[in-house]
Amino acid sequence: MSIKQHQHAHWSSRLAFILAATGSAVGLGNIWKFPYMVGESGGAAFVLVYLLCIGLIGLPILVAEWLIGRRGQNNPANAMADLARAAGRPRVWVLVGISGILGAFLILSFYSVIGGWSLYYTLNSVTGAFSGQDADGIGALFNAMLASPGLLLAGHSVFMLLVIGIVARGVTKGLEGAVRTLMPALGVLMVVLVGYGMTTGHFGQALVYLFNPDWSALSGETVLAALGHAFFTLSLGMGIMMAYGSYLGREVDLLKTARTVVIMDTVIALGAGLAIFPIVFANDLDLASGPGLIFVTLPLAFGQMGGGIIVGLMFFLLLTFAALTSAISLLEPVVEFVEERTPLSRVASTLVAGVAAWGLGIAALLSFNLWSDPVLFGLNVFDLLDKLTSKFMLPLTGLGVILFTAWQLDRHEVARELGLSGTAASLWHLVTRFIAPIGVAVVFISSL
Repeated sequence: MSIKQHQHAHWSSRLAFILAATGSAVGLGNIWKFPYMVGESGGAAFVLVYLLCIGLIGLPILVAEWLIGRRGQNNPANAMADLARAAGRPRVWVLVGISGILGAFLILSFYSVIGGWSLYYTLNSVTGAFSGQDADGIGALFNAMLASPGLLLAGHSVFMLLVIGIVARGVTKGLEGAVRTLMPALGVLMVVLVGYGMTTGHFGQALVYLFNPDWSALSGETVLAALGHAFFTLSLGMGIMMAYGSYLGREVDLLKTARTVVIMDTVIALGAGLAIFPIVFANDLDLASGPGLIFVTLPLAFGQMGGGIIVGLMFFLLLTFAALTSAISLLEPVVEFVEERTPLSRVASTLVAGVAAWGLGIAALLSFNLWSDPVLFGLNVFDLLDKLTSKFMLPLTGLGVILFTAWQLDRHEVARELGLSGTAASLWHLVTRFIAPIGVAVVFISSL
């Protein structure tokens, strides 16, 4: 099959790129996972370790992925192959790009299922389904959703249809158009929900919990959890940032832009905590209720508070917008690969990639009901996809990216491209050659 000549797209502006990269980073990990991890890991001590890990590990790998993408001006697999060839390095490095693309595809398949949950809960917020419910009623609602293949399939299908529709329109009209609308809307909803948190009478308690560390709560397990979440929250190891970097022009300052994205991502994660924890404290809910914090614990509070229908609707809209901005970024590297390696158009490539992810997602959603029995290593399809990507593929891909950038590319050329010299360049090489790889390796080994 012949490969067509492809005109590579570019972002229309640095702002558009920042919004898209931040939209990718801001997802269910910020709104759903970060608050319950803080709750399970002792509050502010976890937050401070997480912020340290973001700076020492997350930011360097983010810059490395953008740098590879921009230099390669191609999908992650081709970019890694081209740069390895140009540097006289073994072609085996192409596996890093392929792993990222495959990881994004697998994650999207089950991420879309959770996106469907968010759509369903948004609808329930509108209809007042949480009003007056006790804990048993809210739990029954969640369990009934999981037990219904038809309901899960409907949510998964609608969510994936939205993602396919956005990505098919291309970089400028699709990705940029979506994030220019969704990111400001997400920001407004976050501000409103934090404002509501200030009215509960427990906002000060939430501030203390998030920012006044109890170091006795810090353990090795907490540090590892913070390290792992810092790595995954920035969409690293999924081919996403390499794909997004390939649409960048040379005029963009990668380090400065990365700092902006990291700050915005962190502000939204902390904002989610300031929106959620006052509600948790005001209703005497369980801080360590884990993944159920969003879909079981909070709806209980929304059903019992004054104005709960409006607050609940805004919260689940926020969750849906965050899920969408991340999901479109998960589909993008797969589409870019198909489009550049086949004669298919942008629309056809998006349909092929999106429908394939949707199909695998059906197997994932059936894991909660008809196919709940373990299929491999004691795990059902949903859990298998989650563990395979989060514990193996993402850390190994991220490790490959940072090792390739730090040890295979010319260090002086990299420093010049990043505008670094003297002490700053030495610090960059120290972090990328030793600190970040060791940090990723520690997360990987500990997760085994």
